[in-house]
Amino acid sequence: MSDNDVDSNAWMVTFADLVMLLLTFFVMLLTMSSMDIKKLSKLMTNFTESTGVLEFASFGKVSDFSSFISQYNNSDSVLVIDQKHFLAKIKLSLEIKDMLKDINEKINLSDDERGVVLSFNENILFDPGKAIVKKEIYPILDTVADAIYECPNDILIMGHTDNIPIKSKLYKSNWELSAYRGLSVFDYFLKEKELSPSRFYVGGCGSFRPIYPNDTPKNRSLNRRVEIVFKHI
Repeated sequence: MSDNDVDSNAWMVTFADLVMLLLTFFVMLLTMSSMDIKKLSKLMTNFTESTGVLEFASFGKVSDFSSFISQYNNSDSVLVIDQKHFLAKIKLSLEIKDMLKDINEKINLSDDERGVVLSFNENILFDPGKAIVKKEIYPILDTVADAIYECPNDILIMGHTDNIPIKSKLYKSNWELSAYRGLSVFDYFLKEKELSPSRFYVGGCGSFRPIYPNDTPKNRSLNRRVEIVFKHI
């Protein structure tokens, strides 16, 4: 090949590739800077295949739910927490702790796009087909109420059922039952704990937002729940 056959513009191909890489890099930086940090952290948690959510470096110092919510509000971490050990650290009477021996089957602590979700299985809050909160569970609701009082988060309370049609003279449908259960928990916070009603959102989803397929008795039992959500600030 002679000198006359050399393409003097060949360098532009490499230069164009470099410019494109730099442009992609800066667009990525701009996108990341505008993302919510907690959502980004949660996304990275999914990539690392973590088994849960919510982790804090000072977890060992957290002794009550109020402290936990406060640290969550002030932290960018949305990683993993050992739910069983954390819930065991919450200050409850020995009688209540004995009632909740299998706590992972009855109370679930998680995080989603709404905020911190404390989910109570139907069995510990209500009798089957009923929407009156059991008196023996009041001490646990008192602990939650203390956290609500001490933290600025708005609170969402949602009732859920399974997909088996209800047979009751009191409630026309699962949706109605789920709504009354959410209202029953709200009513306790309002009347017994005198919390401000302006901070609450209350409703029911019936069977339309299950966390598990309604294909086994155990899954249906887990779907019958009330969620108390400390919403993102």
